Amino acid sequence: MTAPRVSALTTRQEWLDLRDRITIPSAMWVDGRWDEADGGVTSVISPRDGLAVADVTSAGAEDVDRAVRGARRAFESGLWSRLEPRERGEALIRWADLLDQHRDELALLVALEMGKPVIVAWNVELRTAINTIRWYGELADKLMDESPRGRNGAVALVTREPLGVVGAITPWNFPMTLSMFKVPAALAAGNSIVVKPATQTPLSLLRAAELSAEAGLPPGVLQVVTGSGSGVGSALARHHDVATLTFTGSTEVGKKLLTYAGESNAKPVWLELGGKSPNIVFPDAPDLDKAAEMAAWAISFNSGQMCTAGSRLLVHEDIRDDFVARVVKHLEAHVIGDPLDPATTMGPLAYAAHRDDVLDEVRQGIADGATLVAGSDARRDDGLYVDPVVFVDVDQDSRLAQHEIFGPVLSVLTFSSEAEAIAVANNSDFGLGSAIWTGDLSRAHRLSRQLQAGLVWVNCYEEGDTSVPFGGQKLSGHGADRSVHGLEKYTALKTTWIELA
Repeated sequence: MTAPRVSALTTRQEWLDLRDRITIPSAMWVDGRWDEADGGVTSVISPRDGLAVADVTSAGAEDVDRAVRGARRAFESGLWSRLEPRERGEALIRWADLLDQHRDELALLVALEMGKPVIVAWNVELRTAINTIRWYGELADKLMDESPRGRNGAVALVTREPLGVVGAITPWNFPMTLSMFKVPAALAAGNSIVVKPATQTPLSLLRAAELSAEAGLPPGVLQVVTGSGSGVGSALARHHDVATLTFTGSTEVGKKLLTYAGESNAKPVWLELGGKSPNIVFPDAPDLDKAAEMAAWAISFNSGQMCTAGSRLLVHEDIRDDFVARVVKHLEAHVIGDPLDPATTMGPLAYAAHRDDVLDEVRQGIADGATLVAGSDARRDDGLYVDPVVFVDVDQDSRLAQHEIFGPVLSVLTFSSEAEAIAVANNSDFGLGSAIWTGDLSRAHRLSRQLQAGLVWVNCYEEGDTSVPFGGQKLSGHGADRSVHGLEKYTALKTTWIELA
C-alpha cells in the first residue's frame, strides 16, 4: 500500500515563508483571464489575525451578465460541450494533477481566508476536492444512454444532454471541497459554469480556476465571479441564460434563490442547506470510546462550521454521564491556535460577527435552562477562537436543539428506547446527516430506514467517498452532489423516437 502524501512544510515559519512567496488573487476569473469589475473591492479578512489578506474586486449585475454571456459563448462554440467525453475527462484529470502539485499553496489560501488549520486544509479539504475532480474526470466517458424496447417497429433513444450555463453559489466553510462537489460534475456533463464563491473565501477557488486554464479548459467554460450575495448571487439566480442553479449555504438564502428563479426563467434550483444532525449512541456500540472520540470530532471539526456537524448527541440514559465525560475529555485535547501552526487542531471561527452569534447562542442556552458542562459563553481575548461547548439536560424543543448554530456547540439529549431515539432524532426541520452507534445489525437497519435524513452513518461519522450521493431532506435541501447522481441536475433528458417502418 502506498503511504499517503504529506506536505513537505512542517513548521509555522515555513508556511509563513510560503505566504510571502505566492501571488494572492485579487480579480475575477472570466473568459480565461483575470478581470476587474466595476464595483470596487472587498477586503478578505483573515480570521487568524484580523488582517486583510487581499482586496478582491466586487462584481455587479453587469459583470455577472458578462460572465454568463461568456460562458454561453463557450458552450455554443462546442470547444468543450461537443468535445469527446474522454477528452473532457482527461482535461479534468490534468486539472486535478495540477491542484495536487500546488496543494501547499491552495491549503495555505484556505487557511488564510477561512481559518481552517493548514494541515487539515491539506489533508482533508484539498484531498477531497482533488479526488472529486479526478473521479468525475474518470467517469466522463463511461456514462450510458438508454434504448428502451417499447415496440418492434421503432427504436427509442433516451439521452442526457448538457443544459448550457450552470450557476453555482458556494459557501465559506469548505471553499474548495464544496465547490468541487459541483464544478467537475457540471463540466464532465459538457456544461459551462459560473461560480460565485462566498465573499469571505474567494482566494483558493480563484487560484484553482487559473490552474484550470493550464489544464486545458477553454476560456469561458469556468468563470469565477466575486462579490456579495445580494449583488452577484441574486443576479446569477435571476439571469435568464442560467439554465440551472446549484447552491450550498443557509436555508434563508436558499429560499430566496427559489424566489429569484421563479421571478426569472423558472430555472431549477438545487439546494444543500443547513443541518442539525442527530448522533445516536446505544450502550451496545462496538467501541464506546471510539464513539465518544467521533462525537467530539463531529462537533469540533472545522470549529463546528459544518452542515453535517453532529450537534445533537442522543445518548441512551444508562450511559449518559460516562459517555459525556469521555466526549469532554476528547474535546479538551484540542490544540486551539494559529491555523498556520501544524500543531493546531482547531482554528478560529470564520469572521467576527459569526463568533458573536455563536456565543449569543451559548448564552441563550444557559438562559433556557440547559446545563453547561464544558466551555464558556465568555469571549476569548485571542481573537475569533471559541472553546468547544457541551450542554446536557437539553430540551428537545429548545432553540439549542432546533437551531443550527454552526459552531462547536454540542447539545446532549437522552433516550430510553429505540422509538424515543427516532422521535427525538426526527424532531427537527432539518434532515441532512445522522449516525447510529450499535452492535445490533437489525437495529442499525431498522433505525436507518426510519431516520429522516439524506445521510446515515453506522458506527462511524462523516464517512463516504465520491461514489455515493451527498444531500438532504426537509429544510436541508434537495438534490444530490457527488456520485453519478450528482450529474443528473446538470443534464436534460431527451427522448428520440425513430419509426422503422
